[in-house]
Order: sequence, then structure tokens, then C-alpha cells
Amino acid sequence: MVTAFQNTQVLLLAAVLLAACLAKLTVREPAANASHRVHGVPVPAGLARLTALRGNRGMAVGLGLGEGVLGLALLVTSHLSVRLATTVVFAAATWVVGELRVRRPDAGCGCFGGLSPRRVERRSVVRAMLFTGAGVASLGAPMAGLDVLRDVQAQVWLVLAVEVALLAALSPELAAVLERGGLPRCPRTSTPCERRRSPIGETYATLFNSPAWVEHENVITSAVPLDVWREGCWRFVVFPARVAGRSLEVVFAVSTAERDRTVRSALTAPDAHDLSAIL
Repeated sequence: MVTAFQNTQVLLLAAVLLAACLAKLTVREPAANASHRVHGVPVPAGLARLTALRGNRGMAVGLGLGEGVLGLALLVTSHLSVRLATTVVFAAATWVVGELRVRRPDAGCGCFGGLSPRRVERRSVVRAMLFTGAGVASLGAPMAGLDVLRDVQAQVWLVLAVEVALLAALSPELAAVLERGGLPRCPRTSTPCERRRSPIGETYATLFNSPAWVEHENVITSAVPLDVWREGCWRFVVFPARVAGRSLEVVFAVSTAERDRTVRSALTAPDAHDLSAIL
């Protein structure tokens, strides 16, 4: 059973890489994803360069071709170097998706080209982690993908069916595929965080229950904020604070997303709010 599971991971990863290659080559990503600012708030330099590169058509094609080559290699050879390269690729993708979810709530992951324009959700991060785990499991697989298909076993099909069903549930791209195919889809929709109505009470509830609030609560000198404003997917709340005899301000950035809201914070001098340092 263990061998069948390992061989199944080779087939799964090959299929995913080839599908990602096809999507990147045929479905263009919206150019807006390469923006270096989110509603006036500067994006951290590293992620700005990352999203700019991803929005470049030549880079998307090159990445897609690389994924295609890796997927074909998984099918025709069982060499350890191919398995290691696959695992490293998915591990890197997991890191990128995790960073985008925290720091670029407006941007899609681009995992499947233009089919992935929606903001990164927790399920996208979980999916990337599962792919990385599948890569690790494939390291010990004795057969190449085509050999598994030639000598297919009932156990392989069973495991593959379960994994495909799980990954379909974790893939927001499925709705985009159904739309392009003209098929009806589940009516569940998600309003973009920058346009979603976010009551101030919701912001305070998220803030007061966050680790960021607990970290700074003891230095805050007033329960009344000095300033509150919203920039796209974030609402900023500023409180006066006193640290080591110095008068400072604590700036909290509270996500306005529908789910998985995060809170980030920074201590700043009065009237010197560096939003890029917070985000």
C-alpha cells in the first residue's frame, strides 16, 4: 500500500504541473496583479518585484514551460533529481503563496495563470502544503509516471481519486474553469476585500482578539484611538503609547477580508506612520 501511495504521488504531481503549464500558456493573468501599490499603500519591495515578474507574460510562459518539462520528466523517469526538483518547486510555491496571503490580500497566486486571479485564501496555502508533502512522498516511489499507468493497480486509482477530490475542494480555480466552460457553478461568491463593507465594530472585535493587540496593550495610554482610516483591504487604527518614557503611537493594520482576517502592528513616532513597514 505504501508503494502504491508513493507511485500515485508521481502521477498526481505530473498532472498538476502539466495542468499549470497549460493554464499559464493559454490563459493570461490580469495585468493589475503586478501593481506595486494597493490602494495607495506601498507593497513591500520583495513582493512587489515578485508580483511584477509574475505579471510579465514572458516570465509566465517561461515558468509554465519549466513546469511542463518537470511534469513530463516525472512521467518518463524515476531519477531522484527530478523528484527533488519537484519537491523544491512546490516548497518554494508554498512559501510564496503564504507570503501573498499575508502581505498581498488583493493579489491572486497565479498558480494556474489567469485562472488564479482571486485573492489567496487559506485553502490555497493548504493545497500548496499538500503538494509539497506529495513531493516528499514521491521521493521513494520506485516507478516513473508512465510505468505506473502501464501497470495500474486498483489501489492507485483509489488513492488518486480521493486526492483529486480533495484538491478540487481546495482549488478556487474550479469556479473559473466552470465559468469559462459555460457551466453552472455554486452560487457562493466572495466580495473582494477592498470593496467589502467592513463595519468598525468588526474591526475592533478582530483587533482586540488578536496577538498584536495583546503584545502592545500594556503600553497603550488611551482606549480612544487617535485616528482611524481605511486603505483598500486594511483599516488602520492608531493609539497613543508610551515606551521607556517616550511618547509613541501604535499603528494597527486590520484586514477587512471576509474570512481569515489578520492584524499587523508597528510602533512609530507621532506623525511618522510608515505603512510599508506594517504591511
